[in-house]
Amino acid sequence: MSSLEDLIAKARKLQSEGHNPGQIADELNLSMETVTWLLTQQKGAEAPRDIAINWTPVSSQADMLRDISVLMLKQFFYAQEETTGREAAEPTVAIGIAQSGIPIATLIAAEREIRLAIYHPLKHASGEKPVGSLSGNFAQIAGERCIIVDDVITSGRTMKETVDYLRSHGAQPVAISVLFDKRSFNEIDGVPVHSLFRVSRID
Repeated sequence: MSSLEDLIAKARKLQSEGHNPGQIADELNLSMETVTWLLTQQKGAEAPRDIAINWTPVSSQADMLRDISVLMLKQFFYAQEETTGREAAEPTVAIGIAQSGIPIATLIAAEREIRLAIYHPLKHASGEKPVGSLSGNFAQIAGERCIIVDDVITSGRTMKETVDYLRSHGAQPVAISVLFDKRSFNEIDGVPVHSLFRVSRID
Protein backbone atom coordinates (compact mmCIF):
# COMPACT_ATOMS: atom_id res chain seq x y z
CA MET A 1 0.00 0.00 0.00
CA SER A 2 1.40 3.43 -0.95
CA SER A 3 1.68 6.19 1.64
CA LEU A 4 -1.20 8.02 -0.10
CA GLU A 5 -3.39 4.91 -0.04
CA ASP A 6 -2.46 4.45 3.60
CA LEU A 7 -3.53 8.03 4.42
CA ILE A 8 -6.83 7.58 2.55
CA ALA A 9 -7.50 4.37 4.50
CA LYS A 10 -6.66 6.04 7.82
CA ALA A 11 -8.86 9.06 7.07
CA ARG A 12 -11.81 6.87 6.08
CA LYS A 13 -11.38 4.66 9.14
CA LEU A 14 -11.41 7.70 11.44
CA GLN A 15 -14.49 9.02 9.65
CA SER A 16 -16.26 5.66 10.07
CA GLU A 17 -15.49 5.85 13.81
CA GLY A 18 -17.33 9.17 14.04
CA HIS A 19 -14.48 11.68 13.81
CA ASN A 20 -15.27 14.97 12.06
CA PRO A 21 -12.85 16.37 9.43
CA GLY A 22 -11.23 18.70 11.97
CA GLN A 23 -10.47 15.81 14.31
CA ILE A 24 -9.17 13.73 11.41
CA ALA A 25 -6.92 16.63 10.35
CA ASP A 26 -5.49 16.72 13.88
CA GLU A 27 -5.03 12.97 14.08
CA LEU A 28 -3.17 12.84 10.76
CA ASN A 29 -1.43 16.23 11.10
CA LEU A 30 -2.87 17.36 7.78
CA SER A 31 -4.79 20.43 6.62
CA MET A 32 -8.60 20.39 6.42
CA GLU A 33 -8.29 20.73 2.63
CA THR A 34 -6.11 17.64 2.45
CA VAL A 35 -8.48 15.64 4.65
CA THR A 36 -11.47 16.69 2.52
CA TRP A 37 -9.59 15.56 -0.57
CA LEU A 38 -8.63 12.23 1.05
CA LEU A 39 -12.23 11.54 2.06
CA THR A 40 -13.90 12.58 -1.19
CA GLN A 41 -11.29 11.86 -3.87
CA GLN A 42 -13.15 14.17 -6.24
CA LYS A 43 -12.51 13.30 -9.87
CA GLY A 44 -10.08 15.67 -11.51
CA ALA A 45 -9.40 17.50 -8.24
CA GLU A 46 -5.71 18.06 -7.68
CA ALA A 47 -4.29 16.82 -4.40
CA PRO A 48 -3.54 19.69 -1.99
CA ARG A 49 0.11 20.49 -1.33
CA ASP A 50 0.70 19.09 2.13
CA ILE A 51 3.21 17.07 4.13
CA ALA A 52 2.19 14.17 6.34
CA ILE A 53 3.99 14.02 9.69
CA ASN A 54 3.89 10.90 11.81
CA TRP A 55 5.66 11.37 15.14
CA THR A 56 3.85 8.50 16.90
CA PRO A 57 7.13 6.70 17.85
CA VAL A 58 7.86 9.72 20.09
CA SER A 59 4.35 10.84 21.09
CA SER A 60 3.44 7.36 22.33
CA GLN A 61 6.36 7.27 24.79
CA ALA A 62 5.82 9.43 27.89
CA ASP A 63 9.53 9.78 28.70
CA MET A 64 10.34 10.89 25.14
CA LEU A 65 7.39 13.28 25.18
CA ARG A 66 8.77 14.80 28.39
CA ASP A 67 12.17 15.24 26.71
CA ILE A 68 10.50 16.95 23.74
CA SER A 69 8.66 19.36 26.05
CA VAL A 70 11.96 20.30 27.73
CA LEU A 71 13.52 20.93 24.30
CA MET A 72 10.57 23.13 23.35
CA LEU A 73 11.02 25.18 26.52
CA LYS A 74 14.76 25.55 25.96
CA GLN A 75 14.15 26.65 22.39
CA PHE A 76 11.54 29.20 23.52
CA PHE A 77 13.79 30.80 26.14
CA TYR A 78 16.86 30.69 23.91
CA ALA A 79 15.02 32.31 20.97
CA GLN A 80 13.52 35.03 23.18
CA GLU A 81 16.89 35.94 24.62
CA GLU A 82 18.57 35.88 21.21
CA THR A 83 15.86 38.09 19.68
CA THR A 84 15.45 40.63 22.48
CA GLY A 85 18.86 40.48 24.14
CA ARG A 86 17.26 39.85 27.50
CA GLU A 87 15.83 36.93 29.41
CA ALA A 88 12.29 35.96 28.43
CA ALA A 89 9.50 36.77 30.85
CA GLU A 90 8.01 33.63 32.34
CA PRO A 91 4.58 32.61 31.01
CA THR A 92 2.02 32.05 33.76
CA VAL A 93 -0.23 29.61 31.86
CA ALA A 94 0.47 26.93 29.24
CA ILE A 95 -2.46 26.56 26.83
CA GLY A 96 -2.74 23.08 25.29
CA ILE A 97 -4.62 22.93 21.99
CA ALA A 98 -6.90 19.87 21.99
CA GLN A 99 -6.03 17.14 21.35
CA SER A 100 -2.35 16.75 20.61
CA GLY A 101 -1.17 19.90 22.36
CA ILE A 102 -2.59 18.84 25.72
CA PRO A 103 0.07 16.32 26.83
CA ILE A 104 2.92 18.60 25.74
CA ALA A 105 1.39 21.64 27.48
CA THR A 106 0.84 19.55 30.62
CA LEU A 107 4.52 18.59 30.72
CA ILE A 108 5.61 22.19 30.02
CA ALA A 109 3.36 23.48 32.80
CA ALA A 110 4.77 20.88 35.22
CA GLU A 111 8.37 21.66 34.23
CA ARG A 112 7.93 25.43 34.78
CA GLU A 113 5.47 25.09 37.68
CA ILE A 114 2.85 27.20 35.93
CA ARG A 115 -0.85 26.59 35.41
CA LEU A 116 -2.48 24.61 32.60
CA ALA A 117 -5.41 25.58 30.37
CA ILE A 118 -7.04 23.66 27.52
CA TYR A 119 -8.44 25.22 24.34
CA HIS A 120 -10.93 23.35 22.14
CA PRO A 121 -10.69 24.83 18.62
CA LEU A 122 -13.61 25.62 16.36
CA LYS A 123 -12.79 22.72 14.03
CA HIS A 124 -13.68 20.27 16.83
CA ALA A 125 -16.99 21.94 17.65
CA SER A 126 -20.42 20.91 16.42
CA GLY A 127 -23.93 22.37 16.39
CA GLU A 128 -25.55 25.18 14.44
CA LYS A 129 -23.11 27.86 15.62
CA PRO A 130 -19.86 26.10 16.51
CA VAL A 131 -17.30 28.08 18.48
CA GLY A 132 -13.89 27.51 19.99
CA SER A 133 -13.85 27.36 23.77
CA LEU A 134 -11.64 27.18 26.85
CA SER A 135 -12.23 24.25 29.18
CA GLY A 136 -13.77 25.32 32.47
CA ASN A 137 -12.04 22.44 34.27
CA PHE A 138 -8.55 23.95 34.00
CA ALA A 139 -6.89 27.34 34.58
CA GLN A 140 -8.64 30.51 33.54
CA ILE A 141 -6.72 33.02 31.46
CA ALA A 142 -7.82 36.60 32.19
CA GLY A 143 -4.76 38.69 33.05
CA GLU A 144 -2.37 35.80 32.36
CA ARG A 145 0.73 35.55 30.14
CA CYS A 146 0.06 32.52 27.96
CA ILE A 147 2.26 30.22 25.92
CA ILE A 148 0.19 28.35 23.31
CA VAL A 149 1.31 24.74 22.77
CA ASP A 150 0.55 22.26 19.99
CA ASP A 151 2.31 19.61 17.98
CA VAL A 152 1.96 20.90 14.39
CA ILE A 153 1.08 24.14 12.62
CA THR A 154 -0.49 23.19 9.31
CA SER A 155 -2.29 26.29 8.02
CA GLY A 156 -2.06 28.60 11.04
CA ARG A 157 -5.85 29.04 11.31
CA THR A 158 -6.16 27.30 14.69
CA MET A 159 -3.31 29.37 16.12
CA LYS A 160 -4.83 32.63 14.85
CA GLU A 161 -8.18 31.59 16.33
CA THR A 162 -6.53 30.81 19.68
CA VAL A 163 -4.62 34.11 19.77
CA ASP A 164 -7.86 36.02 19.01
CA TYR A 165 -9.72 34.08 21.72
CA LEU A 166 -7.06 34.74 24.35
CA ARG A 167 -6.91 38.45 23.61
CA SER A 168 -10.68 38.82 23.59
CA HIS A 169 -10.79 37.15 27.03
CA GLY A 170 -8.19 39.38 28.67
CA ALA A 171 -5.10 37.21 28.29
CA GLN A 172 -1.73 38.07 26.78
CA PRO A 173 -0.42 35.44 24.35
CA VAL A 174 3.36 35.72 24.59
CA ALA A 175 4.45 32.82 22.38
CA ILE A 176 3.37 29.87 20.27
CA SER A 177 5.45 26.73 20.79
CA VAL A 178 5.14 23.74 18.46
CA LEU A 179 7.16 20.75 17.34
CA PHE A 180 6.61 21.15 13.60
CA ASP A 181 5.73 24.25 11.59
CA LYS A 182 4.70 23.46 8.02
CA ARG A 183 4.38 27.13 7.07
CA SER A 184 7.61 28.59 8.48
CA PHE A 185 5.83 31.30 10.46
CA ASN A 186 7.92 33.79 12.40
CA GLU A 187 4.80 35.13 14.09
CA ILE A 188 1.02 34.90 13.98
CA ASP A 189 -0.83 38.14 14.68
CA GLY A 190 2.23 39.53 16.42
CA VAL A 191 2.81 36.46 18.60
CA PRO A 192 6.23 34.85 17.99
CA VAL A 193 6.22 31.26 16.76
CA HIS A 194 8.87 28.91 18.16
CA SER A 195 9.14 25.53 16.46
CA LEU A 196 11.68 22.79 16.87
CA PHE A 197 11.37 21.91 13.17
CA ARG A 198 10.26 23.86 10.11
CA VAL A 199 9.05 21.58 7.37
CA SER A 200 9.13 22.73 3.75
CA ARG A 201 7.96 21.08 0.58
CA ILE A 202 10.18 21.79 -2.43
CA ASP A 203 8.82 20.78 -5.84
